Amino acid sequence: MNRLFAIPFLASLVGAGVAVAVIAAAGGLDNTQQSITTVQATPIAPSNASQQVRGLTPHEVYVRDAPGVVFVTSTIVQRSESPFNLFGGGEAQRQGVATGSGIVIDRRGTILTNWHVVENAIKVTVSLEKGKTVNATVVGKDPSNDLAVLRVQPDGLTLKPLLLGNSAGVQVGDPVYAIGNPFDLERTLTTGVISALQRQITAPNGFTINNVLQTDAPINPGNSGGPLLDAAGRVIGINSQIETGGGGGGSVGIGFAVPINTAKSELGQLKQGGTVRGAYIGLTSLTIDSSLSALNLPVKSGALVQSVQKGTPAEKAGVHGGNVNGSIENGQVAVGGDIIVAIDGKAVRSSEDLASDISAKHPGDKITVGLYRATGGGHYERKTLTVTLASRPNSVPGANVPEG
Repeated sequence: MNRLFAIPFLASLVGAGVAVAVIAAAGGLDNTQQSITTVQATPIAPSNASQQVRGLTPHEVYVRDAPGVVFVTSTIVQRSESPFNLFGGGEAQRQGVATGSGIVIDRRGTILTNWHVVENAIKVTVSLEKGKTVNATVVGKDPSNDLAVLRVQPDGLTLKPLLLGNSAGVQVGDPVYAIGNPFDLERTLTTGVISALQRQITAPNGFTINNVLQTDAPINPGNSGGPLLDAAGRVIGINSQIETGGGGGGSVGIGFAVPINTAKSELGQLKQGGTVRGAYIGLTSLTIDSSLSALNLPVKSGALVQSVQKGTPAEKAGVHGGNVNGSIENGQVAVGGDIIVAIDGKAVRSSEDLASDISAKHPGDKITVGLYRATGGGHYERKTLTVTLASRPNSVPGANVPEG
């Protein structure tokens, strides 16, 4: 089975005598030797007219930008039921180390990385050029987009911020470079191209991250939180997950980066501290396509509501989930639920559309939801509901299908 890994590298846990391979469902990319690996290739001219500046060679990108990529080390604690408590109720704490990469974004000591690199950390350190290591503080986080901002005390440090680019301007085929610390091999450069756009990946807390960049530039555990750079050396993404192809935790040429525009849109909040929470409607849904033709639904596309969580905006607005199990070619599906076909008048053709539309909103926004509702006997009526969105909870409440 293919698996996605978020990419910090985890060292053996201390105290419990247990080794942990990965912390999040989407693993990270990280590790620890003092070495430099540089992969050079002939630069390719970017396809996007907005990027028609002189492309840098991989070596030029490395020399200029590697000093702005840091090595992040997190001392983490995991809690689990103690196997030595015969009467139950006891918890054991296990301590370990996760490592990843980070991007210096200003001279005031602000560093951008992935949330899964520092999740559950009780101590975070950052290693800069020439072996300088300092303590860092987690200032802000957005688990739903797998982003975190760290801060170090800048006094006495030579910080070299990287230039943040525009992820909306990239095209398939554009050359890209990744710099990070795979398997603890510090400041490694790899090269590739943008393989696809508009991908979706799952954040460690279960929510969907939209508009993700796919690349064939080799990234591995330890690259998490490091930059994906364009031909001019500007940051267009934060390397976050890899597809393992059913093998181990290494790269198979399919990596995913959170778009830098997603980070830029909330950097102000992240720098101020606290948790950034996106909008939340509180339902799970299934994309309507040809695989559901046996259900004789009134539309050929849309989002079939599977379940509605209690106390959520969807429930309060009267959205109905499915309550009858039906069989389709790929398994069971809850039928009888509402079919969402529009948000604020914009067509919803899939569960992914629904998740994307909700993520573009803010907590407290009122939206109109256009849907079809079963009335019995194979009949449906068109309805429009008004939903007031809430803030996302810490994690998706037990869902295994796309959620808004």
